Amino acid sequence: MASRASLNKVMLIGNLTRDPEMRYTPSGAAVCTFGMATNRYYTASDGEKKEETEFIKIVSWNKLAELCSQLLTKGRKVYVEGRLQTRNWETPDGQPRQTTEVVIDDMRILDSRRDYGEGGGYGDGGVSAEGAPVVPKEASEAGEKEGKAEEEEKKAAKKSESKSSSKKEQKEDKKEDVDLDDLPF
Repeated sequence: MASRASLNKVMLIGNLTRDPEMRYTPSGAAVCTFGMATNRYYTASDGEKKEETEFIKIVSWNKLAELCSQLLTKGRKVYVEGRLQTRNWETPDGQPRQTTEVVIDDMRILDSRRDYGEGGGYGDGGVSAEGAPVVPKEASEAGEKEGKAEEEEKKAAKKSESKSSSKKEQKEDKKEDVDLDDLPF
């Protein structure tokens, strides 16, 4: 029996080529589109160093679309994850058109607003398709304050320090799972 398994997954890291454009479908669903550029550096056969740039159209839907529209601007470095989709349509004058785009279900901001030269809002972090912020840092006029995620980590550390030594010994005997969302990349 032949395998019917297939995979359509795209992971990209790059910079926005334009500010996101937010629209709504007639049924009220939010859709946000933006361009993204990725660079590839290589050495040609003659020894010359070269750079290639790919320009990709990115589409997000619903809550993720609203968050992309609010948090992203031209030039920001982001990680996106999703799937390839090709659409066909006809122009008003009957010309057939086709486009391939990446429909994302996850987005992470890789630069901080402080590094990017903007103030306020979220710093480095991102949002999942469900709209949950990932490692947010709130900025203030005096500088960045610790984000909610860092505060929760500190609270969790204090709680774990206050547990009895027998519970600590039991935890040390068990291996702890690593949550990939806690990794810095």
